Amino acid sequence: MSFKCCWLYSMLIPVLASAQQHMHQTGTSDEAFALQLHRQALVFDTHNDVISTLTMKGYDISHRLNVGNTDLVRLKAGGVDAQFFSIWCDGSYGKGQAFAWANREIDSLMAIIHRNPDKIALATSASDVKRIVAQHKIAALIGVEGGHMIEDRLDYLDSLYKRGMRYMTLTWNNSTDWATSAVDETLHADTLSHKGLTAFGRQVVRRMNELGIIVDLAHVGEQTFYDALAVTTRPVLVSHSSVYALDPVPRNLKDDQIRAVARNGGVICVNFYDAFLDPHFSHRLDSLVDAHPRLSDSLKQLYPETMDFQVHFLQALPEAAYQIKPPLSLLIDHIDYIVKLVGVDYVGLGADFDGAEAYPRDMDDVTCYPRITSALLQRGYSPADIRKILGGNVMRVLQANETGSRPAHATGER
Repeated sequence: MSFKCCWLYSMLIPVLASAQQHMHQTGTSDEAFALQLHRQALVFDTHNDVISTLTMKGYDISHRLNVGNTDLVRLKAGGVDAQFFSIWCDGSYGKGQAFAWANREIDSLMAIIHRNPDKIALATSASDVKRIVAQHKIAALIGVEGGHMIEDRLDYLDSLYKRGMRYMTLTWNNSTDWATSAVDETLHADTLSHKGLTAFGRQVVRRMNELGIIVDLAHVGEQTFYDALAVTTRPVLVSHSSVYALDPVPRNLKDDQIRAVARNGGVICVNFYDAFLDPHFSHRLDSLVDAHPRLSDSLKQLYPETMDFQVHFLQALPEAAYQIKPPLSLLIDHIDYIVKLVGVDYVGLGADFDGAEAYPRDMDDVTCYPRITSALLQRGYSPADIRKILGGNVMRVLQANETGSRPAHATGER
């Protein structure tokens, strides 16, 4: 643990001791205290794919659904105060299609907001988030996942900003003409026409800084990652990635990358996807599929897309699915790793709900966020540090991108 982290921990020991004393004096259980802390904290998740995976397929997330991981009712039950909703399409949406699709997805989100003014409202600033949460509503923010959706045009970037976009990942798994992705840099390096940011890519980052759009480095390759950090003048976000040292997949961050984000003042929001947390999960899943050939063959005919197939396969075998999933403690290990490496001010939550096949045991949907608070308390984290992890750190980055300044670390108070 760094000197800075040790210093912070020593300063917060009295806070934790006070909380424990309060529980002892009032008879409050650990579980009740964790829930109380969770409800008082600002809970801010930076990545949810429900718009592209459910809403665009006709599901109404205004009501509680029996499919997927997310709807407004369950977000409220999980104590989620602010949610970045991902606007996404894959690389097959080329020029003339991707920008239009982004606007269609934003239209879908805005329709939900307009139909549910008592439950949710659009936030485009930190002050909006605070105001909306104070009204006991969910603050909805827009994050565009994939720089290909601006179709190499700065006026499209400006247009999406005007519609409410407040972060953009420079790439998705597919590279753009101006930035290369983690998948391509790792697996397809020989076919790339360039590596990292081009001159236009640097222009995109500078324009994002000017507008106050957070530069999201999830999905980008290492060269793009460091090129972007060399250009940006504001704190970055890594909206849904985990730790490479614990699970060496291209989408996770290596130690030097984690340190670089901390030096920049940014925040890394840990992805809950089992395959990004547990290096053995994919092998266990493949073995389970092989053990049930009839079921897998029939489901593959119904659901040819890999994610859809795996989701329905695991739903068909709930007991077996539970056994192959990693425990919640492994998710906390990824948070803990970042904290011990660079400090508590640089980590947050980016679950990727409705954007992945499987999540840890007892983290099946957005109602389960209080379990993270409870698990962090059990690890010895102070209430003040937990507030930072749950949302305070992301609020700091959001505010810093609006103003161009780097304010003191946020407390995470609602």
